[in-house]
Order: sequence, then C-alpha cells, then structure tokens
Amino acid sequence: MNGPQDLGGRMGFGAITPETDEPVFHAEWEKRALGVTLACGALGHWTLDESRHARESLHPADYYGSSYYEIWIKALEALLERHGELNAEELDAGQALQPGLMTDRRLSASNAAAALAKGGPVDRAETKPARFEPGDRIRTINAHPRGHTRLPTYAVDKPGTVEAVRGVHVFPDANAHGQGEQPQWLYTVRFAGLDLWGPDADPKLSVSIDAWEPYLEPA
Repeated sequence: MNGPQDLGGRMGFGAITPETDEPVFHAEWEKRALGVTLACGALGHWTLDESRHARESLHPADYYGSSYYEIWIKALEALLERHGELNAEELDAGQALQPGLMTDRRLSASNAAAALAKGGPVDRAETKPARFEPGDRIRTINAHPRGHTRLPTYAVDKPGTVEAVRGVHVFPDANAHGQGEQPQWLYTVRFAGLDLWGPDADPKLSVSIDAWEPYLEPA
C-alpha cells in the first residue's frame, strides 16, 4: 500500500536533521513503549511484517502527527485488539477486564536482552535458481497493492540494474497478511536519479534498494 511512511522522493516534508549525540529515548515513557511492544510481540500472535504493516496502516494525519513511539503504541493497540488480547472497553478503561489469551507466554526482563540479540532471521533455503544476476537490466512492476509491500512508490515501474543477489528471504508482502512466508529471492537494484525523478534530478544521483524477485521483470 502507498502508506504515509512512504516518503522517499516526496517534497514538502523538510530536510532530515539528525541530532548531535541523539539519545536513545527522548522521554521516559518511550522506554516503556519499547518494552511493552517487545513483550507483546513475544506472545507470538503476529510477525514482524504484520507489525510493520500495522504502523504503516495508520491514517496519514494520525501518522504524521505522531512521534516514533506514539506510532508504535497506536499500531500495538490495533494488533492486540485484532488478535483478541484486548477490546475497546479495556482500551477505554486503561486496564485489563479479562484474562489474556497467551498468559503462559511471557518475556521476562532477564530474557529481554537475549531475545533481542537472537533476532528473527528471515533468510531461507533456495528452492529454485535466481531469475536475475548482477548486471541484469530490469524494470520494476507497476503495482499499487492495497496490502503490504516493500517496493517504494518512487521506484514503481522504473528501469534499474541488479547490483547484487542477496539470497532467499521471507516475502513480507505475504507474511504481513498471514499467508505464509513464501520465500523469494532478494536483490539490490540501482536506479539512476534521472530515471526516478526526471530531468530535474541530480544527474550524478543514484539510489539502491533491496527488492524481492516478484517486484522485478526483465527490461
């Protein structure tokens, strides 16, 4: 979906201005927001792709008017309600009114660091040869799906060149919607700025993205 997070190449949002010595958290409540999100993820109801899609599915006005961790919490509320761990009445009350569904699955503070270090690898075994190789000219598909996608809008229906083959990985477009992992080959693809943004672009500019095989066709 062309969600509010998809800002690459758009004008009017201002420059990115990194903070000098930026702190990990800007407020105490952000620490709790991260902790609650990790603990709820450990319940096992959803995948990383579904959680990302939940954040990207917020209404644009809500998304742009929220801070980073506010977006996390709003998406987490939607995920917990979707999977039956809470309901609207509990959200209004600010407390649990009934037992949770997965009370036996808890991420303790003592295990949090190990769980984060373990991560969630998404590389998978090859089941078929890669369709493309470095140097191949490709064109991205012209697609604006209603569901999740990792193909940026600015790179839709554009010519590019395969830079590298990155192996087989979980396909987020399917995994975000409970359709299984459907592993696909992943490539790094380079685009010329002129192809992305036309004659007003910097002619020396190029952009590389990681793109799954279903996004690509031979040029």
